[in-house]
Amino acid sequence: MAFACFFVSNAQIVINEIDADTPSTDVKEFIELKSTTPFFALDGYSVVFFNGGSGSGNLSYYAVDLDGLTTDGNGIILLANAQVIPSGSFILPNNVIQNGPDAVAIYAGDAVDFPIGTVSTNTNLITALVYSNNGTSLASTLMTDFGVSVSYNENSNGAAATQSIQRKSDGTYEVKAPTPRTTNDGSGIIYDGITTTFSPSSPISEGQNLTITFSTDTPVTSNLNFTVNLTNNSFNTSDYIGNLNVTIPSGASSASTVIQLLNDGINDGDEEMLIKIGTVPSEYIILNNNNIVRVNDVNFSVLPFGTPANPTYGNVTSTAPIGYYDSLEGKSGATLKQAIQDIIANPNVVRAHTYGDIISILKTADQNPENSNQVWLIYTEQPRSKIDYQTENSIIGKWNREHIYPQSRGNYGDFYNFPPDGINVWVPTGPDDIAAGLSDAHHLRAVDGQENSSRNNKNYGTEYNGPSANPTSTWKGDVARAVFYMAVRYNGLNVVNGNPNDNIIGQLGDLSTLLTWNQTDTRDDFEMNRNNYIYTWQMNRNPFIDYPLLADYVFGNNYGQTWSSALSNSSFDTAKIVLYPNPAKDYFTVSGITSEATIEIYSALGQKVFQENFAGEARLNFNLSSGIYLAKITSDGFTTTKKVIIE
Repeated sequence: MAFACFFVSNAQIVINEIDADTPSTDVKEFIELKSTTPFFALDGYSVVFFNGGSGSGNLSYYAVDLDGLTTDGNGIILLANAQVIPSGSFILPNNVIQNGPDAVAIYAGDAVDFPIGTVSTNTNLITALVYSNNGTSLASTLMTDFGVSVSYNENSNGAAATQSIQRKSDGTYEVKAPTPRTTNDGSGIIYDGITTTFSPSSPISEGQNLTITFSTDTPVTSNLNFTVNLTNNSFNTSDYIGNLNVTIPSGASSASTVIQLLNDGINDGDEEMLIKIGTVPSEYIILNNNNIVRVNDVNFSVLPFGTPANPTYGNVTSTAPIGYYDSLEGKSGATLKQAIQDIIANPNVVRAHTYGDIISILKTADQNPENSNQVWLIYTEQPRSKIDYQTENSIIGKWNREHIYPQSRGNYGDFYNFPPDGINVWVPTGPDDIAAGLSDAHHLRAVDGQENSSRNNKNYGTEYNGPSANPTSTWKGDVARAVFYMAVRYNGLNVVNGNPNDNIIGQLGDLSTLLTWNQTDTRDDFEMNRNNYIYTWQMNRNPFIDYPLLADYVFGNNYGQTWSSALSNSSFDTAKIVLYPNPAKDYFTVSGITSEATIEIYSALGQKVFQENFAGEARLNFNLSSGIYLAKITSDGFTTTKKVIIE
């Protein structure tokens, strides 16, 4: 605790003012920070808000990364709702700061280190303020956690809605009328702030016009002239035309310029414009400089197959060399599993690349079939621009690399954790090279940064079934086949039934769930395409994508039975069986069957409501009530089940 107190008493930046309890719907909340020196860069700091109410657990509920922000000549910076006057340098969502008993803390660290629900800690703590709007209800455990002895009551004068908690020169706090973006004692420089807004909101596309507006807190008393720069990495003066010399006339408080985004007819990929105001007179401060505007390239290409959310089948075929799997024929049980490993972990053939190379691999392997400038994100099943790969601390709106078989459970280490060096630089690898699991693309997928954090290292089925909001299921078979691959490719990795403890290295569950997912979410063109592409880098394939049925012979009910590739080459290939349209009204067509078959349709209660025999592709008419049904299709002794929605 002495460590925390040291930082609290010697902080270079403090909490100068907070207004948590404001009138009506809390649209004028703010927090003001103050540095001991003016123009102090806040890179490497974050502000974290903690709930200290009864039974709250002292957990964080909101965090702000301060990278890129700088205090003004008074050492002050304001983080505020959009309706706070004067404007803040960072806009907070409305009604985000709780009234208390709560706490706000400044840390040396990043907001990503404090996801929602993080327990209060004094590690890397700079300073903290514990407060409430009720003097009888204190966040006493937060006071202990942060090493402070006083909790301040915003309602101490009976006027919480119109007063704020403000720091005095002696380091204590008092409650009085709010003074956002000015010193609490009324001294110092009075700045006129310049705010940048633009329309339409980001993202925009080539060929569109962007109106950028610059506004001051108060009308200017003489012409305010400044220049604007838009260049950022590959986005340069060849990408736009427009006037970048701006004048706010005397007596006015705003001026605008229109920028035309040019379409050069070439796919250069999505880019980012950076709106940055140049030097301004000393009586002004730039509040929200460095605004990023996404510019989407409209000249993207499209692949001839569907996304995982709208899959297609049979358009992409395996590029496995002739005879690649011949050694599996006639084998069963442990002998079959070993034969698979001998292929996919052959040290004379298989190649390992760096973890940095995975970024390049995923940009092609996981490319959105509908837009070559995007990757497709697993779990959330949505596209995202390739340039949104997470390179800094924030995970919001970013994508990164998801290990289907988690790093902590695989214990891969950092042996391959190096920058990218390309497809032609590689090292041999074998079944005992567990370190290669860090950068094995067959179980690495592009994923939303926040969803990656939510999934963490949880077991599939028992602990993790996808996003809690907008849940999807079209990724589940992909996950199952990736886990099966890892459990064969590397000695020491296993897939087991149940919910194994995450402290047990080399175990991941739930096997029975994954076997079901392998059947219900069949292999599609997207998955086959990524298998083909990864093969060009690693010189091995995921056999459970080429032969999904193989999983049942290695891990499932067919274990011990003799394998033959003819089992997957029969007229019944579950990956190619499609029912369309789906949703349907009074009929659907069954495609992908070449022999005689039977279809049975069951209601959500398990009651059989339809049965019909057919041969080959067939249109089936029915009269069923609206709802969700299961269609069971049987042919050549094999069965698959498909979900059907009747409108």
